[in-house]
Amino acid sequence: MIPDQRREHILKLLQERHVLSINELTSMLSVSHMTVRRDIQALENDGKVLSVTGGVRLAARLKSEPSYLAKAQLEVPAKRAITRAAGQLVRDNFTIFLDAGTTSLQMVPMLTEKVGLTVVTNDFNVVGHLMEYPNIELIHTGGVVSHADHSSVGQFTADFLSKVNVDIAFVASSSWDVERGSTTPSEAKVVAKQQLLRMASKSVLTVDSTKYGKFGTFRVARLEEFDLIVTDDRLPQSAADEIRAQEVRLELVSPE
Repeated sequence: MIPDQRREHILKLLQERHVLSINELTSMLSVSHMTVRRDIQALENDGKVLSVTGGVRLAARLKSEPSYLAKAQLEVPAKRAITRAAGQLVRDNFTIFLDAGTTSLQMVPMLTEKVGLTVVTNDFNVVGHLMEYPNIELIHTGGVVSHADHSSVGQFTADFLSKVNVDIAFVASSSWDVERGSTTPSEAKVVAKQQLLRMASKSVLTVDSTKYGKFGTFRVARLEEFDLIVTDDRLPQSAADEIRAQEVRLELVSPE
């Protein structure tokens, strides 16, 4: 079996089993561990699979996102560690953007003592929490309301962002990988996020590792379009190596 045929066979096996170990693949294909690892690397480079400890799984298409309330319960220690690291970039008198999402909400406690800070956001929960701090100038973008995400999206939001100069944009993502970048299943989110990346002096992708290897229909940006990616240290080493090979700054943090 030539390499292309063998790799197609691996994909078919994964469609049936979802996750396979290296040992299982060597047995099924009657090839060496080294051959299997080369095949997995080639498929991973094409964005078709994701390496896991001791094996491999299919890259997962994200067709919809969980509700805001559901997401708020997920990966809380990782989100806190990510925002604690990202929050160190914020200085007094900055204008920052907090993208809608439960990771951004975890950054709020780190902002409340800042002097002269302006926070722009499309997240209604961020607005609700910061409303109690008159020392922070607070701006909501407006736009079409996404009830599931507790946020504003669409062209109106993008038009507003075209008028704002932002020192740092903290951008959320429901799915990301090296091949496809930051993606989303929601077309309405794309236009505002892309406008934000054009207007921000610096953009930081704040996203936990459980979303790595998933992808949505619509691309927001390639990973190299971000100045920095902050994620947790459970990101597979192979993924971290690939990201850094693209000269993307990557900071890995340890969850509590």
